[in-house]
Amino acid sequence: MKSLVLLVLVLLTSCLKPQKEIAMENVQVQLIRNATLKITYAGKTFLVDPVLGKKHSFMSFVEPDKNLNPTVDLPVSIADITKDVDALLITHVHPDHFDTKAMEVLDKNIPVYSQVFDSKAAQDAGFKTVIPVNEKVELDGIQIIRTGGQHGPEETLEMLGKVSGFVLKKENYPTLYIVGDCIWTEEIEQTIKASQPDVIITNSGGAVFMGQSRILMDEHETAKVAQTAPEATVIAVHMEALDHCATTRDKVTAVASENNLNILVPANGEVINL
Repeated sequence: MKSLVLLVLVLLTSCLKPQKEIAMENVQVQLIRNATLKITYAGKTFLVDPVLGKKHSFMSFVEPDKNLNPTVDLPVSIADITKDVDALLITHVHPDHFDTKAMEVLDKNIPVYSQVFDSKAAQDAGFKTVIPVNEKVELDGIQIIRTGGQHGPEETLEMLGKVSGFVLKKENYPTLYIVGDCIWTEEIEQTIKASQPDVIITNSGGAVFMGQSRILMDEHETAKVAQTAPEATVIAVHMEALDHCATTRDKVTAVASENNLNILVPANGEVINL
């Protein structure tokens, strides 16, 4: 009888032991410039919002009839950027997220994942496989989930149109949330709470539209993202490459330091291993 009691106690103790956490596989994020990212996730390499034109190759967002954007050159060659790319993720087709140079040089056999509203633009650019993401699609077991957001306050939305973000999700991999060109809203907060991302990429340049309305997160809204997801790593991009973006890397770094927040602020070309 005593042996039976001891056996039961051993079994109960083993059941109460905390389960060993499953080790997450690695993810790599490289900031190319502005919002252009090269993300290696679950064996696939995604090029996000490819803008590959040289410095001053497209229009200014501040001074009419002048080509002043991007304000800096690419940090690496186009050949290196486009090497081994398996798919494109396009959050929207404004010229600072999908430019004519990218449309010209990228292999047209690369599949393009975009919001439904932008599918025609990718098709018109000659891409042969365009997959509109209304809610969710899958690529070799990777869930690509479209998320929404506002590209500025209500008064700017008709002119700026709809934008998307994407969540990448696969078992044993960190859940990665690309917010896209959005200001902080309840929708972003709810997406974070629902998807519980391990990595969040924010477009944090604080861009100002027509000298009046801010249409991107700034350093303070980026801090709200990090405070809402304290266990996540936030990567702030879309800075110091366009003439209407007022938020700098130093501003984001300062707010992160002041509030003890886990926000990474990569330089152009920098690779982050997660």
